[in-house]
Amino acid sequence: MSVAIACGEWQEILGATSPLAALLPGFRVRAQQQEMAARVAIVLADGGVALIEAGTGTGKSFAYLLPALLSGRQVIVSTGSRALQDQLIDKDLPLLHRAWPNSARVMRLKGRSNYLCPYRLQESLRDGVAGPIQRDLLRVADWAATTREGDIAELRGVAEDSAVWPLVTSTRDNCLGAECPEQSRCPVLDARRQAHEAELIVVNHHLLLSDLALKAEGKGDLLPNADALIVDEAHQLPELTAQFFGQHLSAHRLAEWGRDSRVAALVEAADDAELRAAIQTWERAVHSWQESAGEGRQEWRPDDDSRVAQQFREILRCAEPLQEQLRTVAVRGKGLEQCSRRGAELQTVLAHFAAPGLAEQEVRWCERRGRGLLLHATPLDPAETLQKHLFSQYSAVLLTSATLRIGGDFSQTRKLFGVHDSQDFLAAAPFDYARQALLYLPAGLPEPSSPTYTRACLEAAIPVLEASAGRAFFLFTSHRALQEAAAILSSRLRYPLLVQGQAPRARLLERFRAEGDAVLLGAASFWEGIDVQGEALSTVIIDKLPFASPGDPVLQARMQRIREQGGEPFRDLQIPQAVIALCQGAGRLIRSEQDRGVLMLCDPRLRSKGYGRIFLQSLPPMHQSSDLAEVQEFWQKRT
Repeated sequence: MSVAIACGEWQEILGATSPLAALLPGFRVRAQQQEMAARVAIVLADGGVALIEAGTGTGKSFAYLLPALLSGRQVIVSTGSRALQDQLIDKDLPLLHRAWPNSARVMRLKGRSNYLCPYRLQESLRDGVAGPIQRDLLRVADWAATTREGDIAELRGVAEDSAVWPLVTSTRDNCLGAECPEQSRCPVLDARRQAHEAELIVVNHHLLLSDLALKAEGKGDLLPNADALIVDEAHQLPELTAQFFGQHLSAHRLAEWGRDSRVAALVEAADDAELRAAIQTWERAVHSWQESAGEGRQEWRPDDDSRVAQQFREILRCAEPLQEQLRTVAVRGKGLEQCSRRGAELQTVLAHFAAPGLAEQEVRWCERRGRGLLLHATPLDPAETLQKHLFSQYSAVLLTSATLRIGGDFSQTRKLFGVHDSQDFLAAAPFDYARQALLYLPAGLPEPSSPTYTRACLEAAIPVLEASAGRAFFLFTSHRALQEAAAILSSRLRYPLLVQGQAPRARLLERFRAEGDAVLLGAASFWEGIDVQGEALSTVIIDKLPFASPGDPVLQARMQRIREQGGEPFRDLQIPQAVIALCQGAGRLIRSEQDRGVLMLCDPRLRSKGYGRIFLQSLPPMHQSSDLAEVQEFWQKRT
């Protein structure tokens, strides 16, 4: 079926007589889904850029997958999360193929670290590993003998965070490439070959942007040059683009080069004392640098007198002697040859962070994350990068998400993506928000800057939690506030209290659903990508408007750039980012036509500041109240 024919028939294709009706229990005709599918089909056929906001419950994934399958073009679909990628591949696409058996061939492609490396597995088996990892390594070896795709997600018996995975998967740094003796059995290369032959390739944003970054550097590609690109969860794309098109350097990467050089030297150049000495000096320098930085983020200045900058200069001094030694002995073995190649690449990155910065193009900053230390050079304007490297690559680009509009309009969104001309479409959620939900804006709370603010939020929230019998997400904009809330609520609530950090996210959510009356306290990772339908989640409470930290060096540099260009940073950057984040958090509440719930937004600025109406206009059309009695009545009616 061609797109030209299908465009005028979407009411039938996704209507009451659709093949899906016989295959999908509870199938419902959705006018929003039909119209979105027709819009997607037109853009795939004619080209161009489309921005599509599709609310929860519209059937968004079918509305873009089916036109892509029937388009006759090669299409890449990119998702923001592994959960959505798995849903498309394991659930949605098989169902669509049953309904339309002759539709396009589909392939899921993941990043390199998701696939077994046969060479590194053999090396680890040969060299041996320490106690607890040995059991996992043998499980991997048994699985490797039978796997067809080499996707490590197949192996359920080894934990995702097992220390064995870095030993049996590869990175760009340690892959031997064309020199690998196991190249003919490489799952990564095999998956990429299959992707080039498929008509629909499902990837995640990380792989999509890695591919674009490699192409921009002229270093090859990971994905085929497809005709069209569909980006779901597209609201994530600008910030991820800034990450992938920047430069990054971690103490871990430097330490790994030293460790791998030491291992290669022991095997291939055990008699070279000068090489061993250069490696030891390097590893000491890296360790000292890693310990030199304070907590948090700060602007990076390589020539200042800070301890972290001084130790970095010591690393620069040690890098060249080690690299010179590796160049000399590279002929003695593939391990040393590879370490020499990696050293040359690392010296280029080191030189970038040692040179004066290009303030008009990027911001450089240093970050201490746990025991890790990282340097970043982040592009100031992701929109320019997207325009140059993404929109120019495909004849058709469709960007979709449940949260794309700012204050009910796409104009700010176009600026964030660098889109000058787009076809915009709203597929509104099919929910009756006026009946299903209540927006509660408590009165009398202090300003968010007040030291008593978090406690005041909790005092206002406790009667709401009592009225809803728990069953709530309490979302915070900072871990400090989350921990303060956890300490106070642990003795004030009669419902199970789950706190981010107590267990992995998936386990917390599993327990939240099982308990039925729990209160879950979460920060950033719980604001999006979570679907809890039914009565287990009946209240969402958000402590503050999610503005980015004003002390963040990236935000400060971008704000300065906007000022220099005659713009208003608060209006043009901070508000749009915060609106999208708030709408994502609020979107956890109503997930189906049967859901009912209360959204409580504590921040008094929604009423006291003029910009508050932009946030309120961006939310679904719920009834608003500042009367606690209305919240209690909402749940009494339910009872």
